[in-house]
Amino acid sequence: MHEHQGFFANPRSWVAIAFVIFFLLFGKKLWTALAAMLDKHAATIRADLDEAARLRKEGETLLADAKARREAAIADAKALLESAHAEARRVAEQAGIDAEAAGKRREKMAMERIAAAEKAAVTDVRLAAADIAARAAEQVIAATLSAEADSPLIDHAIAGLPAALGRARAA
Repeated sequence: MHEHQGFFANPRSWVAIAFVIFFLLFGKKLWTALAAMLDKHAATIRADLDEAARLRKEGETLLADAKARREAAIADAKALLESAHAEARRVAEQAGIDAEAAGKRREKMAMERIAAAEKAAVTDVRLAAADIAARAAEQVIAATLSAEADSPLIDHAIAGLPAALGRARAA
């Protein structure tokens, strides 16, 4: 079967011895380099985690700020709407008051026009009546008075003229 070789005659033994010597000579340096590499990787991971935590905290702060601004904007919008509704009601009420006042002014103006027209009509009627009375008096006087009878009436009217003018000035 197989011949049994000694320990040093077996190539596997030499590989094992070389492996052990390699690790005894370079193991500490390899272990230090590996540990440094792992420590650096751990530090990078820790820094990434810290950065992620900072970013999360910043994101939460920004979210809270955005929510607060949103709530403030909603409150401002509600206040604006309420103020707009109140202003619209005030304007509508004022428009109603103004329309009523305008209607009263127009009614007053119409009443004043009617009164002026009535006064003008009464004045026209009085003037027409005075004109008619003057013509009638002229016709009556012309028919009933003579030139001798007119003279004392004219003298009496001229004598009463200063008193009539004084009353006219006083009025």
